[in-house]
Amino acid sequence: MENDTNSLRRLKTIEGHLRGIVRMVEEDAYCIDVIRQIQAVEAALNKVSSRILENHLNSCVITAIKGDNLKERERVLGEITEVFEMANKV
Repeated sequence: MENDTNSLRRLKTIEGHLRGIVRMVEEDAYCIDVIRQIQAVEAALNKVSSRILENHLNSCVITAIKGDNLKERERVLGEITEVFEMANKV
C-alpha cells in the first residue's frame, strides 16, 4: 500500500479519540457517553477502511485483473471475497 496521507491522518485522529475513550473509562464516565464515543470511533474506522479498500480496488485489483498472471488474479479476487465475507460476519 502506498503512503496514503489522508488515511494516515484520519487514523492518527482516531487514535487520539480512542485515548480519550480510555480516559473516560478510567474516570468512570457515564456509560452511554462512552458507548457513543466508541460508536463514533467505529464509524470513523469504517470510513478509513472503505477508503483503503477503494484505493486497493482502483490500483492493485485492476492491475491484477488486467495482467496475464492467472494465479495473481485469482489470489487478489480471493482476497476481496474474503474481505466481504469478514464484513458480513461483523
